[in-house]
Amino acid sequence: MTSIDEALALIRRGTDEVLPEAGLKTKLARGKPLRIKAGFDPTAPDLHLGHTVLVNKLRQFQDLGHEVLFLIGDFTGMIGDPTGKNVTRQPLTRDQVMANARTYEEQIFKILDAERTTVMFNSTWMNRMSAADLVQLAAQYNVARMLERDDFNKRYRSGQSIAVHEFLYPLVQGYDSVVMEADVELGGTDQKFNLLMGRHLQEVYGQEPQVAITLPILEGLDGVQKMSKSLDNYIAIAEEPREMFGKVMSISDRLMWRYYELLSLDWSLADIQGMRARAEAGEENPRTFKVQLAMELITRFHDEAAARAAREDFERRFTQGVLPEDMAEVTLAAGPDGLAVANLLKEAGLTSSTSDAIRMVKQGAVRIDGERLTDPRLLVTAGTTAVFQVGKRRFARVTVGD
Repeated sequence: MTSIDEALALIRRGTDEVLPEAGLKTKLARGKPLRIKAGFDPTAPDLHLGHTVLVNKLRQFQDLGHEVLFLIGDFTGMIGDPTGKNVTRQPLTRDQVMANARTYEEQIFKILDAERTTVMFNSTWMNRMSAADLVQLAAQYNVARMLERDDFNKRYRSGQSIAVHEFLYPLVQGYDSVVMEADVELGGTDQKFNLLMGRHLQEVYGQEPQVAITLPILEGLDGVQKMSKSLDNYIAIAEEPREMFGKVMSISDRLMWRYYELLSLDWSLADIQGMRARAEAGEENPRTFKVQLAMELITRFHDEAAARAAREDFERRFTQGVLPEDMAEVTLAAGPDGLAVANLLKEAGLTSSTSDAIRMVKQGAVRIDGERLTDPRLLVTAGTTAVFQVGKRRFARVTVGD
């Protein structure tokens, strides 16, 4: 059995705010499965890793015994979410929304447990709402409060257009929580206003208000702007494994740790902090951890065999020349602190001595998985498997064990 404190610790990981945390603790203390809501507007056909920050949290709730309400915003998608936009979005057609929605249903169960997931569409109740009902809903909030929202406020002050239908978006999202009787709603930090609207409307309609949990926005491959298909800085979860592997390997070392914290399910925060400390101290090549992350993600969204094949393909394409078919496979033992790379190169038969190894590293003639090695003091830790190359013709795939 998971205690309330253990459950809260798991839920807090990777979150920005829990509003209010005391309310969540009260709900958990009742010992009943909670209804956990998250909404996605199907504005593009593919879910990407940015979406999975939230979906991973949904899975954690499922592992704690709660029910996930996965809302596909086929109605709100036709309004167009104004969040973070400085111009009015072009609404999607019904056909576009439904085509995208079908792919969402196919992709979410790569992460979520289907038996604890209810997929819902907000057109189910919004299409039944009359004009009078919509007017009554709109009466539950005023324009002054709506203009407190950051993006609306900026547009209003700068004289940019705000269409009336854009005010409907947070109202409809909030009303979804009423209909769904959500206990908790998850969203990105940019969705805070909309999540709090759900709390407000639930109180108006006589329900206990939901707990709003916001999660960080994952940066795209550029490390600057949020991951987005429109910005072409995304990794789709349905992406072909080799393409996914190459994209993960292209991110900066600094961004890699952000991805670990928000995307990894295999490693605890303490594990990640330890890996980062070793990399920053020069004890381990950051590339090792990047490969490890790519393997984890591809295994999750495809399988382990696809991950291995993607890695081998990456090695073939990005190591100088084509890897030889008869490349040596070597297993070496590491000490408590790891195995010095100079010793590794000598023991693997790639150099004649450790001094020769150090000289080759300084000359830029040593590569690990295709990346040039610059630090001759590098310690390779147990559990590492990589292709080591010296010059143009000497290769070995080395596994370092305990």
